[in-house]
Amino acid sequence: MSDRALSFGMAARAYERFRPGYPPALADLVLAYADRPLRTALEIGAGTGKATRLFARAGLRITATEPDAAMLAELRAHVPVQVRTVRAAFEELPTDQTYDLVYAAAALHWTRPEGRWDRVAALLTPGGVFASFGGPLRLRDPAVAELVRRARAPFLDSDEIPSPDGTPETHAMRWPGTELRRDARFTDVRQSEIERRVTMGADDYVALLSTVSAYLELPADRREQVFRRIREVLPDRVEVTTDVTVHLARRRPDAAS
Repeated sequence: MSDRALSFGMAARAYERFRPGYPPALADLVLAYADRPLRTALEIGAGTGKATRLFARAGLRITATEPDAAMLAELRAHVPVQVRTVRAAFEELPTDQTYDLVYAAAALHWTRPEGRWDRVAALLTPGGVFASFGGPLRLRDPAVAELVRRARAPFLDSDEIPSPDGTPETHAMRWPGTELRRDARFTDVRQSEIERRVTMGADDYVALLSTVSAYLELPADRREQVFRRIREVLPDRVEVTTDVTVHLARRRPDAAS
């Protein structure tokens, strides 16, 4: 995995404290799409377990995988005991067991493109469901967002991750739905949005930024400088858009893995 993909461990506790969790509507959406009982699930890059807890509450038997030791420690501290946790990157997972649901919460873009869908197809039961979800954290007020962009500019052009296949955000179907639609092993590809707005104090917003990989990659002194400059331009409270984009697909029952 890339250094950026493995940068979160240094901020594992902040990730758990400041990153917003996932709404119950997400689990409802996935379960309704499945239209059949989902008993077992594999999570790719579980982080500190924010999505893990949501699906565990829905009654699934989850195997949660995470390659970073510090993130894995937080994961194990916060998920129910019935969740099986494994330290492994997606590419290291054996494919001798299949699951009713394979999902990734803001983690799929860290997986290696070569063989990604071969492995997903191999891990799914025939007719099983694949889900990928996540989205950027953005300031809702354009004026405040511009002030932050200017404060950040000497250090970073952007703190977001570009689309892995170059599909514009304005496209009707975005990644990974674009790739799923091109793969004959998957069907019924859907894209949905769950709107979320979070209001927080300026210090908490900066702490939230401290969990974003673009900042974690900076040298410590430059990271502190950019956070200080951003904090100086923020009002006392900010509203953050944390919409969740959900992609769903089904493995064709007759598809060869």
